[in-house]
Amino acid sequence: MRILAFISVLALAVIFSGCHSSSGKNARFVFPDEDSVPLAQAEQLSEEALDDIARNISSPVEIADILQRMHVPFSSGYLASSIDASRQSTSFDKALKLGILGADLGYLNMYEKTGTSIDVLSSIKKLADGINVGQFFDFETLKRLSLNRTNLDSLLYMSLDSYNQIDKFLREKGRGQLSALMITGVWIEGQYLATQVLKQFPDTLLRNRVGEQKVILNDLIMLVAPYCTLGNEYSALCKDLQELREKYRDVRITYTIGEPQMVEKDGALVVVQTDQSKVEMTDEQLEAITVTTEKIRNRHITNN
Repeated sequence: MRILAFISVLALAVIFSGCHSSSGKNARFVFPDEDSVPLAQAEQLSEEALDDIARNISSPVEIADILQRMHVPFSSGYLASSIDASRQSTSFDKALKLGILGADLGYLNMYEKTGTSIDVLSSIKKLADGINVGQFFDFETLKRLSLNRTNLDSLLYMSLDSYNQIDKFLREKGRGQLSALMITGVWIEGQYLATQVLKQFPDTLLRNRVGEQKVILNDLIMLVAPYCTLGNEYSALCKDLQELREKYRDVRITYTIGEPQMVEKDGALVVVQTDQSKVEMTDEQLEAITVTTEKIRNRHITNN
């Protein structure tokens, strides 16, 4: 499984991007409450299906564009600054918080907060070493790129490559549960960031993106389902995700398939999807989602 765009906007991993496809013209449907594959069959999912889930959970750049258009100022209060990498005792904590801090790193890099990003990079390296994947982080090069704002693209590429290598290594070694935890950490932190921003800066587009996470959350539950019985930490996380899923139960999403269009970008023709989604989510539902997200995220950033 590849974790697409894992670092480029990790802090903003709350984007519905190509989660479903259809060959019908002007098709409209409402996403079901349940996933297409029952949880009992999660262990039978193919690598291709798992890859699709990871792509759906991961995010390209749309949310970053939304925040920039909203002129949302940087806030250190959004960061999981309470995480002390040296105090994480289990591989569960290290992998989950590796994802959470990776999300924070993406947020910091987006706002060019290089000083703080170095501290986060140090913590990421320590957590990665703790689960024996630190060899995939070239810390000194990443540090240098972080301090050089003109090399942001290179920084994002190297970070993405590091996480992809970690993901591949963990799965090849039969440690896929740790990769699933990293992805979950990314999603939780991104969901937290988006809902916190909405509390201070209401915006229709961002609100819709949060609503669309009903679909992404179902995928995430499918991803972690095979590991729910591995221990108390895993079962508690699975219960957290199910609790949040309940808050999304009555959120309604209608998806309309549009015709792909060819447009010129930087001298080349690219395909632009025109699919659209409509989210029906009340203020009460959003409040419940926000409160539950905050509770879950804050519990998982405490030090053990």
